[in-house]
Amino acid sequence: MFRPVVPLATVVLLALQGPAAGADAANGKALAEKHCARCHVVGAFNPHGGIGSTPSLQWIKKLPDWRDRFQTFYVRRPHLAFIKVKGLEPLTKLPPYAAPITITPGDADDIFAFVESMPVPKGHSDITPIDGK
Repeated sequence: MFRPVVPLATVVLLALQGPAAGADAANGKALAEKHCARCHVVGAFNPHGGIGSTPSLQWIKKLPDWRDRFQTFYVRRPHLAFIKVKGLEPLTKLPPYAAPITITPGDADDIFAFVESMPVPKGHSDITPIDGK
């Protein structure tokens, strides 16, 4: 049994809101390029990177529940196995299968603010042309 420092219900309620006031999209971009790009395409940073079966951050924005997905990414599979949020007890006791990442709740807000600023790709492809390339 786990005992979150911040109850899971609080995480869900926070997910229903937009990014926190003062969220820093530029810091979110830097964090996404450092951490998220290990598996996901992150805009122009690594347009041909990521893991083939993993959607790009911009493609996820096509989903009707994208805001919820991004605001709670750290408690969703597969992220909860290797992303630790300061102040939130791990939701699993399993060892991480990738290099662990520790972020703050503010970092999560910043990543969300960055993703919110990204364009939604057009068409059916996960690849969005970037500056004509």
